[in-house]
Amino acid sequence: MRENLTALLDKIAPQVIAWRRHLHANPELSFHEQRTADYIAQQLAAIKGLSISRPTPNSVVADLTGAMPGPCYALRADIDALPIEELNDEPFRSTNPGVMHACGHDAHSAMLLGAAWVLSHVQPQLKGSVRFIFQHAEEVPPGGALDLIEKGVLNDVAMIFGLHVFPNIPTHSIGFAEGVFSASSDNFDIVLEGKGGHGSMPHLSCDPVVLGAEVVLKLQQIVSRRLDPLDKAVLTVASFRAEGGYNVIPDSVELAGTLRTHSAKVREQVPVLIKEMLDGLTMAQGARYTLKWTKGYAIGFNHPDACRIAERTVTVAMGENTLQKFPNPMFGSEDFSSYQEKVPGCFLFIGSGNPEKGTTWSVHNPRFKLDEEALQVGVKTHISLIEQLLL
Repeated sequence: MRENLTALLDKIAPQVIAWRRHLHANPELSFHEQRTADYIAQQLAAIKGLSISRPTPNSVVADLTGAMPGPCYALRADIDALPIEELNDEPFRSTNPGVMHACGHDAHSAMLLGAAWVLSHVQPQLKGSVRFIFQHAEEVPPGGALDLIEKGVLNDVAMIFGLHVFPNIPTHSIGFAEGVFSASSDNFDIVLEGKGGHGSMPHLSCDPVVLGAEVVLKLQQIVSRRLDPLDKAVLTVASFRAEGGYNVIPDSVELAGTLRTHSAKVREQVPVLIKEMLDGLTMAQGARYTLKWTKGYAIGFNHPDACRIAERTVTVAMGENTLQKFPNPMFGSEDFSSYQEKVPGCFLFIGSGNPEKGTTWSVHNPRFKLDEEALQVGVKTHISLIEQLLL
């Protein structure tokens, strides 16, 4: 069976590259991926044995039902791009100004298309079914995963797996973390309302700029002085807006930022601490505030059973030296975590870093490039997981 899968993998490899390059040249932003989803659905329609559905206009789900009864396992790829102007000069660079596949979602989609094609050729041997999920809007909370879960894409699914290209580790390596692998991500908006005035008479105003500077510093003290040092958290103020002038103290300032943590306790604790801090500072200076807290993605958790399957798959199919176990979870977030709150799952990182090819730029960078050798590794990982489970 493995020899047959390898031959099929080699046969589809050029088409996987072509799929990826088409998607890279035609990126679309989160919640606007209709043309991308149409293209993916069109490619899936040419693969025999798939039952294709469109839970939303910008997502695609395909089911491959085996000839013999058994469980259903899901494989997921995200399909959206980022609001970034591409700075690469490849012939298939983005043709959509200001939009770029800078996080490898074009590669994820192509890998999953390749896996669907290969597995369709062994449908008579499948002891169960495979659900291929091409998900919209991974990059923007609340994320497309919640949409699809509400539409029932996890109905009857026993376990789910996802892949993400990762330039931080070498091509032909695969990484994962057992247990928690990614942080939750929540966003906050703070408006501080004071009293504007002339810059030469600050005593007649209530300066929200000075108050805002104090708030930024106090926010950092929440992590360094109010939380247990063993509870990991990152609290970042990423925006500070004040519509004043050289001699104009504004009436208000706006702050915005994010909280990342691997602890459910900290995730609930920090908004309370921020409110306590704002209550005290604004009361002391005669100002007012509003705090908007927007919950984003959950903490990503790789289930032990799914981890054992993934580890065995990588070791058997690609060799023990291929696998890299990450000692610590990342502070990035992933809406794959929404699936993992419902069913066991594991999220794997496909190495794509190759200094000689210039593919070590970080994701979300305008010079991000993909070592296309990683595509074959991704397809092989998908089909090897299903081989372990259903063949």
